[in-house]
This record gives sequence, structure tokens and C-alpha cells, in this order.
Amino acid sequence: MRSIRHHKLVTTLAVIAGFAAAVSASADSLLIENVTLIDGTGRPSVPGSSVLVEGDRITRVERGAIEAPRNTRRIDGSGKFLMPGMMDLHIHLTGAVEVTPEGLQDISKDRTKGIRALHSYLYSGVTTVYDAGNVPDYILGLRADERSGDILSPRIFTTGSIVTYPGSHGSNEWGTLVDSWPEAIPALDEHIARNPDLLKLTFEERGWGARPMIPILPVDLMQTIIEYYNDRGIRTTVHTSSEYRARQAIFAGVDTLAHPIIQGPVSGDFVRLMSVKKTPMVSTLAIGENYSRLAEHPEYLDEELYQATLTAEEIDVLKTERRKEYQERKWTWWMKIMTTVAQENVFKINDAGGILVAGTDQTSGPALHRELELLAAAGIPAADIVRIATLNGALFLGNERELGSIEEGKLADLLLLAADPTVDINNAKQIVMVVKGGVVIDRAKLDLPVND
Repeated sequence: MRSIRHHKLVTTLAVIAGFAAAVSASADSLLIENVTLIDGTGRPSVPGSSVLVEGDRITRVERGAIEAPRNTRRIDGSGKFLMPGMMDLHIHLTGAVEVTPEGLQDISKDRTKGIRALHSYLYSGVTTVYDAGNVPDYILGLRADERSGDILSPRIFTTGSIVTYPGSHGSNEWGTLVDSWPEAIPALDEHIARNPDLLKLTFEERGWGARPMIPILPVDLMQTIIEYYNDRGIRTTVHTSSEYRARQAIFAGVDTLAHPIIQGPVSGDFVRLMSVKKTPMVSTLAIGENYSRLAEHPEYLDEELYQATLTAEEIDVLKTERRKEYQERKWTWWMKIMTTVAQENVFKINDAGGILVAGTDQTSGPALHRELELLAAAGIPAADIVRIATLNGALFLGNERELGSIEEGKLADLLLLAADPTVDINNAKQIVMVVKGGVVIDRAKLDLPVND
């Protein structure tokens, strides 16, 4: 029986930095040979391929053999499948605050919980995450440490604090609050000075579906803010849940949508709009379905990825206390119904050629795999889901020149699998090797229960 070490500081930051240094000591070049290549673009798979990585970049992709430099580490890909590392483009990383009977408690000085969550992503084949709103000092500090190599982590992109109207969705959590122009400029400049990767706005009078009415960001102010950030080279995303608000945000110039339409079936006009505008929309199905799934089918926690990344204590709490809480909440059953509506909506948008992006609104690697399962259950082909979880995420970030596909010149974020994910997306769980920036991740050294 594996030991429970959730409350022990298993790894200090120095140890985590040591992990990164130890992994980085591998060969300067890596050659994966005779593998079936699934490049993330949606093009057909190519068997018998070779991919050469030098430093942190993919330098050659060929069908057949490649002559590699001396001292290249060679990986035999026979019978295996190589795809880009996956992305979760909507998370709120745990570890900054904790809900207590007395209210929110700041726990951000001990980053162990957040780093373990980041390790769960790497273990699960996720090499890039986007945090869509968090305590700024906490998430920006982790981003800085990831980019400097001081911690072992997926690539972290983040909003830092969200920008919203006083009293609107998220304003009591991590909000930069604005209510007029040009009075908003100093607060926005302060936000921009911290170098957010994207601006996230909230444009939602009901929070997320069936909740009490709350104030909403005026459309003209939203448009002005979007222009202000775009003029400074920063992409934007917006929290909406209805077709009406999503349309308004799109025509106000927003670059991406942080959520699908969940409040009702989408119209044919909206489907056509998404196919023409190519506005990336993050799927976030798992967050709503998570409640009824735990209430009705807690046995999912017995699956390998959950057992590997959650402690026995955490699983026990989920199966008992949290399950009872979810069973008694009306929200659980409303979300169960509306998730099926959202699934039908994302199917229609993908089928029409719109850009879907994988994101969970949660904070663990296994959740991303559940998101992909829900996309498959919506009727979306597995080959499409591979692109949704890879290159489409790079399009969302505006970083498709660097990330999201296995092409020469791009960063070498790779996932080697024992089975074909374009046949069954659950095969993305059959992980043989994870590579981030040309470095093979030693999954046995990640700070996770599976390694206790």
C-alpha cells in the first residue's frame, strides 16, 4: 500500500531545481526513429518517420532514416506513435488560497501543492498550461521559475489577474476592476506592466449559467480595453456562457472565447459565425460534468492517472465528503443537463470548421484526459481531438509558430504513446515518454504519489 505523504514537504524548491538540472543533463540531441508521426496539424499520420531534436528545437522531420550527430540519444519508435505535447488552455492552478470556515486563507508561500499539480500535468503528457485567473504574485512567480528552469513544470502562460467590472464575475477573487474610461488606464497599465500572456475579461451577468444576476462590463468599455491591449501586442479572451454575450464580445474584437456556449443550444447563425471568424473557443466541459461524475461514478478515481497523481487521502475525501456535497447540490444536476447542451454546441462548431481548444477549468493532468473523453462523447473524431489538444491551443495563445505541432523549427514538446490516439483518444493515456523543450521528463522523479 502506497504511503500518504500529502502533508510532508517532499520536495523543497532546491530539490525541484535539482530535478530540472538532472533531466537537462541528457544528450544535446535526440532522435526518435521509425515512429508513426501524428504531427498535430490534422494531416494524415505518417508511419516510419524520424524526428531529430537538437537543443530545444525540432530540426528535422523525415519519412525514413535521418543521419544524426554523434552522441545523439536514439529512441526506437517501432510500434509507437509520436504526437505534440498536449495543452490545457484553461486552468486555475491550485495552491494560492484555501477555503476555510473563516474565509479564504493565503497559502501561496508554500508552493508545494501547486508544483505537485504542475507535475501531474507533465506525468499526464501535458506540456503547456494557461492559467486563466489567479493570485498574481503566486502564478507569475511560478511562471518566472518555469521559464528560468528553476522548477520542473509545463510551460506556463497566464493572465495573472482578470480584468472586469466591479461586482461582476471574478471581481471578488483576482480582479483588476475598471468602470470607466480613461480612468481605467492606470489600473490597466499596472496589469500590463506584469507582462500577462493574455488579457482575460469577464462578460457575464449570471456568473456561469443559473446564478443570481450581477453587474456586467459595458460593451463599449470592453471594446476600448480590447483595443488598448491589442495595441500593446497582448491577445484577449473573455468569459461568457451565452450566445448573445459571445457574439457581442466577438464583434467588440475579442480574440478568443474562454468557454463554450452552455446556457442553451447555439443557432445556425452562431455556428456559421464561428466557422468564418475562426475565433478559438475553449471547451471546458469537464468542470461542469465533474460534479455529477463524482456524485454518480466515483469509481473513476480508481483509474491509473488519478491513482498516480492523487494521494490516498485526497481520493478518500473526494469519495466521501466531496461526493456527498455534490449529491446534495442543485448545481450538480443543472450542470449535468447543460453539459450535454454544451457538447452538442462544440460538436456543431467543430463540424463547421470552427476552432475548438482543449481546456478544463480545473487543475490536474487527469482532468485534461477527461476533457478529451467528453469531446469524443460529443461525437468529435479522435483525429480532430488531437489537433484540439495541440495546435489549436497554440492558435489560442497566438504562438503557433513555436508550439503545437511537430514541424521543423518548433519547440520540441513531444508525447510518445504506445497506441494510436487518432483511433481512440483514450490512447493518449498510454504514455511511453514525455519531452518538453527537447528534455526527456523522468516521470519517476516527479513529486507525485505514484513515486512515493
